[in-house]
Amino acid sequence: MANIPGFKAYDIRGKVPSELNVDVAYKVGRAFVKLNNAKKVIIGMDIRTSSPELSEALANGLTDAGCDVVDLGMCGTEMIYFSTPYLDADGGVMITASHNPPEYNGLKFVKKGSVPMGYASGLGEVEQMILNDDLGEIAVAKGKVEKLDIMHDFILSLNQFYDAKKMKPLKVVVNAGNGCVGPALDAIEDKLPIEMIKVFHNPDSAFPNGVPNPLLPENRKPTMDAIKENNADLGVAWDGDYDRCFFFDENGEFIEGYYIVGLLAKSILKNNPGGKIVHDPRLIWNTVEIVEANGGVPVVSVSGHAFIKEKMREVNSIYGGEMSAHHYFRENAYSDSGMIPFLLVMQLMAEEGKTLSELVGDMISKYPCSGEINTTLENPKEKIAEIKAKYSDGKLDELDGVSVEYDTWRFNIRMSNTEPLLRLNVESKEDAELMKTKTNELLALIRS
Repeated sequence: MANIPGFKAYDIRGKVPSELNVDVAYKVGRAFVKLNNAKKVIIGMDIRTSSPELSEALANGLTDAGCDVVDLGMCGTEMIYFSTPYLDADGGVMITASHNPPEYNGLKFVKKGSVPMGYASGLGEVEQMILNDDLGEIAVAKGKVEKLDIMHDFILSLNQFYDAKKMKPLKVVVNAGNGCVGPALDAIEDKLPIEMIKVFHNPDSAFPNGVPNPLLPENRKPTMDAIKENNADLGVAWDGDYDRCFFFDENGEFIEGYYIVGLLAKSILKNNPGGKIVHDPRLIWNTVEIVEANGGVPVVSVSGHAFIKEKMREVNSIYGGEMSAHHYFRENAYSDSGMIPFLLVMQLMAEEGKTLSELVGDMISKYPCSGEINTTLENPKEKIAEIKAKYSDGKLDELDGVSVEYDTWRFNIRMSNTEPLLRLNVESKEDAELMKTKTNELLALIRS
């Protein structure tokens, strides 16, 4: 797709300095200003060792093009999403590689109003401008850089999503994974009636306890152990730039993101009857049932943040959820957040007087799922065609990869946007054994 290493479908991401470096960051800054006619841009960065030098180069590129920069310093991606409209900026750039290994870094972009900018919506043009050395003149009047601590305003902005008075005292394990979320948790701690048990709390660019990616089963153990040791009511773990959070129940069991989508939809529809809820097509039955039972309208969208945000704007959706733990909120500039789900789940536990395992137990037994299983393949397209032929007697949908539905089970298989991977998800109706059998059957076919 791209001629410059690191340019991906949704962002720029790669190893530093071979695929992403200060030269690229500087040129990206100049191209971003020219493309968006930007006068003011918000920037921020995660904790990685390479983030400060990339941030400085990016700011130099932006200011050389005549654009003012508001530098939030170390922050979460959602603080860029919040600050861009809040400070009436023409765009925002977050320097982060989220859950990638330490030698990686990246750039995530939004335009005015925090509208995402991916390869098909501006990033491809930025790449061509750099390749053609079409970056515009260096401005006579260089832009200014203002360093700003926005944490207080950001934490205040979360008030619209939850009511601390409706929460009850809980003991909560919070695992920051040595990423960026620790300071945000510290800033909100005295506003919540909970006791935080902090694990790997301090930001540390060396990631001494592993990369903050709670989707890796080996990274879940510290949260599970802390829940059991402290007899906690809940566990929550974040990725590096905390635009995603992951939940563990009071028994230390990891809860698939699929069921959290249903939970948050139910929570949000309480105050927004008739609202539209956007969801991805990988696993759907539980979400559709809960949304309809709670008076909402389910709307399916292609997976991926750019597509979900576009669909949400199109149908004026109040909330969008992906099973990959991305949760999007209309009042949050249609952007994903790792803080809002954390607050909403705790409030829902209090309002319903239930533990997390009780809140999701029915969903899990009604619609058992495989979770997403990835397989690296040389020829994912051929394999998808083979699977489509084998399951041609089912109800077929090709909105995003291939979904096939039968009366008692269904599956979705799709190619990754960024890697040579096939991603499989299987669910059934009240039959965990059938789900496991069909998952194994499909995996055998994929890996044969």
